[in-house]
Amino acid sequence: MNSKKTGAWVATYGMLISLAFIFSYLEAIIPIPIPIPGVKLGLANLVTIVGLYTVGIKGTVAVSLVRIVLVGFTFGNASSMIYSLAGGGLSLLLMILIQRTGLFSQTGVSIVGGIGHNIGQLSIAAVVVQTSGVFYYLPFLMVAGIVAGAVIGLLGGLVTERIKNFVKKL
Repeated sequence: MNSKKTGAWVATYGMLISLAFIFSYLEAIIPIPIPIPGVKLGLANLVTIVGLYTVGIKGTVAVSLVRIVLVGFTFGNASSMIYSLAGGGLSLLLMILIQRTGLFSQTGVSIVGGIGHNIGQLSIAAVVVQTSGVFYYLPFLMVAGIVAGAVIGLLGGLVTERIKNFVKKL
């Protein structure tokens, strides 16, 4: 790999990690007026869904992992990092599998990711508190995951198209 390609690679991934980090920070400081605790729009997942369709799976996995660790160390703790890794890991795995089928739009892939994120976090919560009672919360979180996933997926589709059009012009 020549130095020009290496520089472009470093710049691209640095930008994606920075955007995901900033989106995580914004989401942490701007409360969403929804009466369901823990519900978030998942702004950092905008970077994940765009990454899947622009830089590929390996790059997106790396960006997601780095973002989760950085955000955990900066704004959270080991516990929050474990929940984020569980939610983000399951979400990303499901999005990759669904994307590979070619049966779903980018919005559909994002919706599956939103639902998967909530299931991953509830699963860790069930292990931590040693009860499956936390899954009572699942229907509410599934609705939130569908709505947030749809919004992020639609935005991601617009951003992905703009990036692809820009790259074509180069």
